[in-house]
Amino acid sequence: MLYRDGVSPEQAHAAIKAAGGTIVRENTAVGLATVRSTRGAFGVDARRLAAVEGVARDRAIGEAPKITRRAADKNIAVEKEGRDGGSRGHGPKVKGDPLAGGQWDMQRIHATADGSYKVEPGDRRVLVGVIDTGIDGNHPDIRANFDRRLSRNFTKDIPADANGAEVDGPCEHPSCVDPVDEDDNEHGTHVASTIASPLNGLGMAGVAPNVTLVNVRAGQDSGFFFLQPVVDAITYAADAGIDVVNMSFYTDPWLFNCPDNPADTPEYQAEQRTVIKATERALAYAHRHGVTMVSAAGNGATDYTKTIVDDSSPDYVATPGEAPYTRTIPPSCVSEPSEGQNVIAVSSVGVSGRKAYYSDYGNGYVDVAAPGGDVYDTADGKRDVTKGILAAYPESLARARGELNADGTPNVPYVVRDCKGTTCAYYQYLQGTSMASPHATGVAALIVSRYGHRDPRHGGLTLSPDVVQRVMRGTATKQPCPSPAAFTYTRYVLQADGTYQKVTATHTCEGPAGHNGFFGSGVVDALHAVGR
Repeated sequence: MLYRDGVSPEQAHAAIKAAGGTIVRENTAVGLATVRSTRGAFGVDARRLAAVEGVARDRAIGEAPKITRRAADKNIAVEKEGRDGGSRGHGPKVKGDPLAGGQWDMQRIHATADGSYKVEPGDRRVLVGVIDTGIDGNHPDIRANFDRRLSRNFTKDIPADANGAEVDGPCEHPSCVDPVDEDDNEHGTHVASTIASPLNGLGMAGVAPNVTLVNVRAGQDSGFFFLQPVVDAITYAADAGIDVVNMSFYTDPWLFNCPDNPADTPEYQAEQRTVIKATERALAYAHRHGVTMVSAAGNGATDYTKTIVDDSSPDYVATPGEAPYTRTIPPSCVSEPSEGQNVIAVSSVGVSGRKAYYSDYGNGYVDVAAPGGDVYDTADGKRDVTKGILAAYPESLARARGELNADGTPNVPYVVRDCKGTTCAYYQYLQGTSMASPHATGVAALIVSRYGHRDPRHGGLTLSPDVVQRVMRGTATKQPCPSPAAFTYTRYVLQADGTYQKVTATHTCEGPAGHNGFFGSGVVDALHAVGR
């Protein structure tokens, strides 16, 4: 429930109690509360309360296998199911950590030993919040930069919904609350590693290898991101003095929130208005408190500035008969948080520099681009996993998924192991705008490290988010639209019978170099951002 502006918590509490509700969680910075009630008509009655701005329900549908729930989700899509291409090797010898030769992404943005690492590897006083599914804080190539004390988990595992459908799977801990150094999904660990894996002679290094990582968890094990945890995570980042946050997700259950879409019921319309208002309040709060916010643009291969069709929402419902349905989505609808105010939206590019085939786009939507991988960005259009992004992978998940042999060596091409003495660590290739966003987040952290000043509130460094965005966009490598602007992607997808199916799609880029729908202001550049 979202309180109206100007309503005190005491007034809201009294109104909710009178309507038959019990508050179980509250964010006073935004005026958002999670409320339970045994009254079937509570939601309808609550919307009529003078103290309440809006109401949104939590709900679930179907069965969600714990580890693979969102493998095809539009904002957390990862391509790792194929086993026909790629390499488990280190790649060509490149100066830096052992796996640097496989990090084409860092080479493209000059986050290398001869590039930005030499000029500005980051300052430990700069705090980067990862709003995601968690961080494996014990990963050997993350541990040195992980701040366990500041980290928080705003989620609770949901074994099953009210109808008995599995959501997160069995709880790993009696409280159903995972420790702040655990990631039972994989997504958050990969993101964190891309931002700030250290230069330590093991595996690979991130964009900003000396900054501090803070787990600000808002994502379920299953990959859902619900409104209350998301808002709580954003406002906590502001209160804790975090400088930059990465948000590689969209807030469930609506990929697009439409205030008045005629395809939606009045209840659904009100729910989506609540998501927008609550999220925007949180984003504004964080921006006022000096947090630079970076978000993945999305993996739907659509132009957000045009009218499109979506059939994926709502993706989390419980009432019998409810299910995702097809809606026409005008540009006035909002995907949160990527289209939120003061949020830097990041599209994805592949190894050749082209916009990735899956990446969402739109002139005026995309702010910058960054490497996110494109496994079909190859000479023959066939899949090569090494054209994805290589970053840290929790060993526990690799073992649970049967991706390791008895001796610990990987048995799939998308998983890589590197050892330093008796210490071994695991990495995997993923692709998505979720992988592009942390590259931009890392660059933002370098900008704060280079140009920031002492934070009088928290004692670290700080820099205005507007300045960070201006430097990031101003130092990005300008990239014009392809010629012709209507670019056709051709990929050959391996089928179960061993044959390849040809798949084509055409995306149209609008705007000049430095301000277009594919690349925004350009591809971020770590070296240029810190002064060269």
